[in-house]
Amino acid sequence: MILVLLGPPGSGKGTQAKKLVTERGWPQLSTGDMLRTAIGKGTALGLEAKSYMDRGALVPDSVVIGLIGERTSQPDCRSGFILDGFPRTIPQAEALDQMLLGRGGQVEKAVLFEIDDSELVSRLSGRRTCTKCGAMYHIQSAPPKKAGICDSCGSSLIQRDDDQVDVIAKRLVVYHQQTAPLAEFYRKQGKLTSLDASLPANDVSQALSRAISG
Repeated sequence: MILVLLGPPGSGKGTQAKKLVTERGWPQLSTGDMLRTAIGKGTALGLEAKSYMDRGALVPDSVVIGLIGERTSQPDCRSGFILDGFPRTIPQAEALDQMLLGRGGQVEKAVLFEIDDSELVSRLSGRRTCTKCGAMYHIQSAPPKKAGICDSCGSSLIQRDDDQVDVIAKRLVVYHQQTAPLAEFYRKQGKLTSLDASLPANDVSQALSRAISG
């Protein structure tokens, strides 16, 4: 199955995608992870992407589509995959459809994670990331045992630039303007299912399983 997860930043798409990887065996294709890897390696695409991400803007289609095209050509994607964070715009969705059509495939389902902006700001601004191993924490819902220190490796925790409150606000504006219309795009194709992403993670997981099976 080729599955697209839609929703604003912080709505839980990545967390649920990881569960599906374990349960269903489909690889998770997160453009955010791919972009951060490219940034960490200091590649040309990574440096270009960072300038946009730091101010909460969308990375240009040419960069994202290039990454997705390369990734979906790899052997582990032959039996299906989960797209988390892509497409983010109508042109990207159209480009994805064309890419898949050329390979004899198509997006089979799109699931929209619905949640209020106010809860998203709280979720994202409280996130902390380990500078070494990448482990994620939240100062309220999942704090480390020792403030500012990773439980796993003992390295320092930081707040990512794109988790700053002012950047989050910009990211949400961009989402509502450019990404939210994808819901209607997939609804017209008869592929969209919505779920309440403000529910506890286990409830969201069950709703997602029903959406995929339905």
